[in-house]
Amino acid sequence: MHRYRSRMQAALLPGALTLIAFSAASALARPPAAQPLPARHAGDGAFAALEHEYVTYMLREFPVVATYLGGATFDPQLADIDGMLRDYSPEALQKENARLGEFRARFAALAPATLSARRRVDRSVALAQIAFLVHQHEVRRHQLRSLDSYTDEPVRGVDWQIQGMSTTGPATRGTDREWRAAIARARAVPAYLATARRQLAAGVAAHRTPDWRMLSAFGLESTAADAEYFGSTLGQIAAANIGPVHRDALLHELQAAGNQAAEAYRRLRDFVADTFFENPRASGVAALKSEYRADRFALGESEYDWALRNNLHLTGTAAKLFEASWPVVEETRNEMITLAQQIAAAHKWPAGGAGPEPVRAVFAQLTQNAPRTDAEMMEGYRRTGERLVEYARRTGLFDVPADYRLEVTVTPPPLRASIEGGAYYPAPPFKKSGVGRFYVSPTGDDATELREEHNYAAMPDLAAHEGFPGHDWHYKLMTQYRAQISPLRWLTPGAVEDSSSMWEDSMAAEGWALYSEALLAEQQPGAPEGFYTPEERLYQLRGKLYRDLRVRVDTGIHTGRMTFEEAVTLFSEVVDFLPGPCESGAALKLDAKQASCKAARGAITRYARWPTQAITYRLGREQIFALRERAQRELGAAFSLQRFHLAFMRQGTIPAGYFSEELLRALRATAP
Repeated sequence: MHRYRSRMQAALLPGALTLIAFSAASALARPPAAQPLPARHAGDGAFAALEHEYVTYMLREFPVVATYLGGATFDPQLADIDGMLRDYSPEALQKENARLGEFRARFAALAPATLSARRRVDRSVALAQIAFLVHQHEVRRHQLRSLDSYTDEPVRGVDWQIQGMSTTGPATRGTDREWRAAIARARAVPAYLATARRQLAAGVAAHRTPDWRMLSAFGLESTAADAEYFGSTLGQIAAANIGPVHRDALLHELQAAGNQAAEAYRRLRDFVADTFFENPRASGVAALKSEYRADRFALGESEYDWALRNNLHLTGTAAKLFEASWPVVEETRNEMITLAQQIAAAHKWPAGGAGPEPVRAVFAQLTQNAPRTDAEMMEGYRRTGERLVEYARRTGLFDVPADYRLEVTVTPPPLRASIEGGAYYPAPPFKKSGVGRFYVSPTGDDATELREEHNYAAMPDLAAHEGFPGHDWHYKLMTQYRAQISPLRWLTPGAVEDSSSMWEDSMAAEGWALYSEALLAEQQPGAPEGFYTPEERLYQLRGKLYRDLRVRVDTGIHTGRMTFEEAVTLFSEVVDFLPGPCESGAALKLDAKQASCKAARGAITRYARWPTQAITYRLGREQIFALRERAQRELGAAFSLQRFHLAFMRQGTIPAGYFSEELLRALRATAP
């Protein structure tokens, strides 16, 4: 009240002394009536300054994340960040933990009551990010076993640099400064991987070693592929893109740096082979020394629950998620079986009997209508993108600008090893230039892959998820409103995408993409059946099914409720409707079952390496639907689906649990 009264006194006119005296006398006679305090948000200015300092520090500590986000333009201190790699040394991490502790104290000292609603959310996000990193370093000590982070980070950093380079001519890319940054990053690889060996050796001493699958895939296979990338592929890419100015000097320096990086990867491979393997040329778990053959991928129940609360801002537990997941899976499977029976009847196709057989029979029929070449495949995705955008405009689902186009691009050679089928790479949000790209990887005109993965009925689901109205629309709209989105909401603490990642961004990003798939199945004005044909809808349900199953599998394998091999078999039986264990010789005599088990093993290997990421698709989607239902109930006739979507996407890539109340308040305040 004292501060409020002082503000009022400062606003009085000079001739109001009599009124002041009267007010003072009245105050002695009776207590003043309570007055509503105007919103002051006095802490917002201090928060903005602290936030900028914190984000700049985080980008400096995570240079590859900075490249992904366009961090070199965020602050002048980061101008050279694209030429750097992270320092994982024990000394650097100790200093980082101390600095993070300082940031935590400073964010905590900003009283929520002094902050606007948006800044209260940002404060909570920052504190969770800091808690995650300190927990990862000091409790999990993940740096002792994060082999995939060590091998992937330099390659991804250079890949993203090249992807974001400026166009310098009709057939050239990259300014002199941009290529010199790539050279500097390649030169940093030997010291970076020497630190990786040091940390992995400390992990051996502490009995904190990677799972044997990671040792095989990243310790032997990725290191060899990465050596090839730096020693050969990078030079070829540069030769095809560097312009005439300083061309020879740049190519010479890049090749020299690439050769040194390649040799460093070979040394890391030798270290892994000598330390962990009995016979590096053999395959499977038997190739490793006996002490490293046990499964070591499980996060553990208490750690999983901690990650749910802190990283994903959820209130449930792994046990509850596991228990509740199976009815969801069964419901989706039953919906697929019913729809497959209807499709078979409409086409007069043989349905193959009861149970899951109609689904397999219908999928077999649909694979016959497929592109014959990669060129036809790309044209099919482009036409599908046009259909999706036209549908949204016609139904008013989104306010799509007249100049918006979903660009479908062939995956460039450097990225093909990491992109199976299709993927989306967003434009760096901190840069004023750059274009997000929906990539589709060529098959080499492989007839089987074109039929199984890219038939015409399957295309809309992938295009909706990665393209429109999924990732492409989501990220382009967020970039349009980036000035209103806190920069810390763009951060991906730990890493962009490997076992060191926090995954808080995945709840919003992957949740939105899966929500987009389902949204297109809803009835809209002028489209009583939604966007999909029944055949396309069957593929959309298949996409939903394996995201539903991921919740069961991820919580199961990381809390000891399911073994790795049980998860592989379950995935094959549920997603591909193919009965029989994946370790059974009889079942594997069928080519379809063999292919299914191979794909299932690849999926479970990813989930084992990235705990909690796999659940973000379904849980993120459910958060959006739940928030939408609340908004519809509260706003009634004033609810607008278009306004809701815009309000949600403008929140950035953080879990909806942070901002749901603020979003509803804003929708109520702006309702017509």
